[in-house]
Formats: sequence, structure tokens, C-alpha cells
Amino acid sequence: MDMMTLFRFLRPYRTFVILVMVLTFLQTMSTLYLPNLMSNIVDVGVMKGNISYIIKVGVFMLLVTTLGGVASVYASLYGAKATAGFGQRLRSHLFAHVENFTVHEFDQLGTSSLIVRTTNDVMQVQQLVNMMLRMMVMAPLTALGGIILAVYTDAKLSLVIVVAIPVLGIAIYLVMGHGLGLFRTMQKKVDRINRVLRENLTGVRVIRSFNRTSYEIDRFDEANLDLTDTSVRVFQLMAAMMPVVMLIMNLSTLAIVWFGGIQINNGALQIGKLMAFIQYVMQIMFSVMMVSMMAFMIPRGQASALRINEVLAMTPEIKDPPHPQTTHAERGQIEFRHVTFTYPGAEEPAISDISFSANAGEMTAIIGGTGSGKSTLMNLILRFHDVATGNILIDGVDVREMTQAQLRAKMGYVPQRAVLFSGSIAQNIRYGVDDASDEAVCHAADVAQVTEFLTELPDGFDSVISQGGANLSGGQKQRLSMARALVRRADIYLFDDSFSALDYKTDAKLRTALRREIASATVLIVAQRASTVMDADRIVVLDDGRLVGIGTHHELMETCPVYQEIVLSQLSPEEIA
Repeated sequence: MDMMTLFRFLRPYRTFVILVMVLTFLQTMSTLYLPNLMSNIVDVGVMKGNISYIIKVGVFMLLVTTLGGVASVYASLYGAKATAGFGQRLRSHLFAHVENFTVHEFDQLGTSSLIVRTTNDVMQVQQLVNMMLRMMVMAPLTALGGIILAVYTDAKLSLVIVVAIPVLGIAIYLVMGHGLGLFRTMQKKVDRINRVLRENLTGVRVIRSFNRTSYEIDRFDEANLDLTDTSVRVFQLMAAMMPVVMLIMNLSTLAIVWFGGIQINNGALQIGKLMAFIQYVMQIMFSVMMVSMMAFMIPRGQASALRINEVLAMTPEIKDPPHPQTTHAERGQIEFRHVTFTYPGAEEPAISDISFSANAGEMTAIIGGTGSGKSTLMNLILRFHDVATGNILIDGVDVREMTQAQLRAKMGYVPQRAVLFSGSIAQNIRYGVDDASDEAVCHAADVAQVTEFLTELPDGFDSVISQGGANLSGGQKQRLSMARALVRRADIYLFDDSFSALDYKTDAKLRTALRREIASATVLIVAQRASTVMDADRIVVLDDGRLVGIGTHHELMETCPVYQEIVLSQLSPEEIA
């Protein structure tokens, strides 16, 4: 059933599928017809010395063989096109579906598992579909045609088939029954080795700094050996299939020659008919071998199909409303009304009963201790999560009543962990706006203080950034992230602790430039440094997920003990004054 669910991705290639089936039918018919021609050559031409008949039938056999060969080549070609397209559509659909997942759904499946399901599992299903397109016509047709022609040739010898086929069927059934469970286990262990390898590659600096290289090698070896042991068990099971099939085929041939020889000796059967009968039995056995090959592929493909369908069946928690509302205003006002949110599986709310407003043309700062809920507020505005109770309004419209694309088009977001992509610096800045002009890119870079370190790079804006920005410092990555947000010219800017890696001089210059650049927008800044938030028009103080203070720096220094504690722990009396 799971494979049938995925077959809908073949619909755009149904013309190719039909061509594959028709060409495979022609190939099968030519294969079934050849033994009869060979029988005639032996019985009529060779036994009676009729050379002209041998040449005539031989030429016809050559034509039939050519037709079958051409049909086989084009069936393989169209089958490859159909299955390659199937794999491409399935991967694209799977990737697009995963892009809608929330962080909670990513955690449920795991990043490493999602990578394996999108690549390795899709490849396994694609290979199975390619085989099925050929075999689901060829195998049953060859078997049925071979049985009919064998019985027509000699009914008594056909009793050999009655004994051989059930034995092969039982062997295939046993292999498929045991193979499915083993393949499911093997795919899970592929997930595990992928996860261990990914952790080692991304955490290589930490591993080396703590001198844990040998430990990580042992951990990888353990996962690798675990996968190897399961793979050996699987292939041992599958390897047993071929000797069984060959043994039955050879015993069947031996029995046919034995009993056929007796009939020839008695004058009840001609040599050509016996040769044709052997060919028909071989074709029947060959079709059973094709089924046995599918028995090797089906358990693994079925296991992969189950894993793919598990992803496709997962419904994203965050959905666009059926009748979205639009905001015609371009002010970017944000309002929290008694907002409470609890992460899935958590016992206590991350934030409780939060209410405040952030207006256009103002800078609103959010400060608090670690785990106080600062980044959670940012994620709720972007609708990475939905609130449990209360409302978040953008220009008077609840974020849940807007489409996600419409909501996020109003935002310029700088995440807490600067994420860059492989490519040039200009390409990373243009990630915010694909068609941004060179002037806009340069201006955003100037405001974000990117130009300072660009002059040190040989290629300037064309300098290549490695994956994840590994060739840049933390501060450089943060400034590039800011430039990417600024090039959007958004109504709302969200800075999630994105000044933490900057030195105080760069921090001050950047905040001064930002004030001029985004003076008319709504700006929310999450920060750990008191110096970063002191000049904000409004400061929201959080403690353990609750709002404990709101006001300007001077107001909070008089009324909010939590804010006083933060400031006094970071700044001297002269700096506070």
C-alpha cells in the first residue's frame, strides 16, 4: 500500500510507462516465439536436410531477435526516463514538504534521518520502480506463455514444472518475509551512522580541542560495525536465493532430459520439440528468477517507502489559514496580548502572560537572563511556533490569520546563530532580496559595517564563503547576517542577540548607523549586553518567562530590580551615568 501511495508521482510519465509496457510485451513475445522456430529448424531442416528451410527460418529468427533487441533497448530507455523523473518529483515533493516543518517536527524525525530519507530511501524506491516497470509485464507474461507453450509441446513433461514452481515460490516467500524486517533495521542503522558522521564533521574543532578523537573513532566504528553486521545478515539471506534457484533449474533440466530422452527413444517426441521444451522451462525459471530479484529489492524498497510515507504523512503544525487576512498598513506595529507559550513536552510555559507593544519608528529592546524567553518571543512573531493562549498582532491582524509568506515578507530577521550559505558575499547579502541592485548591496554592507573587513579580502564582494561561513569570524558572520536583513527594506527588523560577537567599538558604530537607516521601521533587539539596549525607546525585561519590567533605561533603573542587577553586573557607575 505504501508503494502504491508513491506511484502517484509517476502520473506525468504515464506515456513512458505505457511505452515501456508495450515494448516489453513485444520483447517477451519475440523471446517466447524463438524456441518454436528453433524446433522447426531442427526437426524440419536439420533432420531432413532441408537447407533452404534452415536459411529461410534462420533469417526470420534473426528478424525476430532484432525486433526483441530493439524493443528491449527502447524499453530500458523509456523506463529510465520515467523512473528518473519519478525520483526527481518525489525528492522535490519531500523537500518542499519538509520545508514546512516546525522545529518540533524536525526534532521528532531527526535531521540525519531526514537526509537519508530524502536521498538514500528515494533511490531505493526509484530502483524498485524501475525494475517493476519491466518485470511486472515480462515476468508474468513469460511465465504464463512459457507454461502454455510447454504444456502444448508435451503435457507429460510439464509435470516437472508442477513440482519446481511451488518449491521456488516457497523459497521466495521465506526470503521476502525475513528480508523486510532486516531492511527496516538496516535503514535505521544507516540513519545512526549518518548522525554520528554529521556530528563528527560539524563538531571537529570541539572534538580536537578536548582530545576526543580516539573516542569519536570508536563511536563511529561501533555504528559502522553495527550496520555491517546487519548488512551481512541481509546479504547472506539474499545470497542463499541464487544457489536454490540454480539448483532447482538444473534439476529440472536434468529431469526433462531424462524423461524426454525416454520419449524420444520410444518415438513419442522429436529432438527439436525437446529442445524447445527445455527453452520454455528455462524461460519459466528465468521469470521466477526475475521475481526472486524483485524479492531482493522489494523488502528494501518497501522499508524505504514506509519511511518516506512517514514523512509525507506528517502534517505541519503551522498552517496558513483558509481565508487569510491582509494588512494594508505598512507601519509594522507589533502587539502582544496576554501571550503564553509552552514548548512541546515541556512541563512549564516558556513565557507566561506577556503583553507589550512595539511601534513603528521606535526601537524596542528585550533583555533578561538565560532561558528567560527572549528568543521565544522572536520565534512567535515569525510564527515558527503558535501561541498557546493570547494574540500577537501585526498592524492589528493576528499573525495566525495571515499567510506565512505575507507575514515574513514584512520582516528582516537576524538570528541568534548567524547562518551563511556557500557562495560569494554578494550572494549571501542578496539572499534577502534576489534582485537587489549592486548599490543596495553596497549600502546594506556599509550600514552593517561589513565594508570594514571587505577591504582585507582580495575579491571584495565576490569573495567566496565556505559552507556555514567557516572562513569568517563570529563578528563578521553576524554583520553579514545584518546586511542580508537590511537589504530587504522591511517594515519590521528583528535582531536576536546578533550583537554578541561584536567588539564595543563596532557595536556602537553599527547601532548608530542602524538608527539612521531604519528610523521609520519597527525594531526589536534581543541582547545580553546592557550597553546595547540602553538607548532603546522601550526596554522589555523578562525573568523566568514573565514580564517584570518595561520602560526606558532610566525608568527601569529606578523601578525594576532585575534590570538593575543586569546593568550593575556589566557596567561601571560612570558608564551607567
